Amino acid sequence: MTFNQVLRTLESQSSPAAVRGMARFGITAAKVFGWSTPALKKLAREIGKDHDLAQRLWSTRILEARILAGLIDEKQKVSERQMEDWAMDFDSWAVCDGTCLNLFRYTPFAYKKCREWSNRQEEFVKRAAFALMACLAVSDKAANDRVFLRFLPLVKRQAGDERNYVRKAVNWALRQVGKRNQRLNRAAISAARDIHGLNSPSAHWIASDALRELRSPAVQRRLKAFTGSA
Repeated sequence: MTFNQVLRTLESQSSPAAVRGMARFGITAAKVFGWSTPALKKLAREIGKDHDLAQRLWSTRILEARILAGLIDEKQKVSERQMEDWAMDFDSWAVCDGTCLNLFRYTPFAYKKCREWSNRQEEFVKRAAFALMACLAVSDKAANDRVFLRFLPLVKRQAGDERNYVRKAVNWALRQVGKRNQRLNRAAISAARDIHGLNSPSAHWIASDALRELRSPAVQRRLKAFTGSA
């Protein structure tokens, strides 16, 4: 499928009602057509992997085109420079999270960017750091616990950021690290207690929400069962 064919396909199924609904959830961009995530994934499968097409789609600033770019890009061709450029272009949590989930977490630069971006000031670049942490905590089954223990000081350092899209991502990362296994669960709970002691409404919310899930009977049962079967 060519670049022009993809754009025509996206525009042909535009839904103003869906666009308004997405805006209510904070999903906005320079241009939005209103496609659902399952529909975009289906279109991505029809297109196939194509690095060059992904670059062209990203340059359009269309929300669905950028999500598609993350779905069809070839992870082995993604450079560190591309990750930096795309991160600076993030203008919605949907594109940020989708790109981290569908593409960035598969690159050899993912862990490095978690560390670097966590100290950045741009809202969606900082969000990307913690979105990547959350994605890696779920998907990188072979990673050593030490990798994720090193994330916790970054979580604590940024827990006072009051910006909604940042604090939600910090919370997301903390919860996902704490759900990997019992050791990381204990470490994440300890970090959450420290965070709760910070003089910040954002930190209090992050810690309270994380502790509620990490201490929950459902999570504790799952972690105990996982340890027993390991």
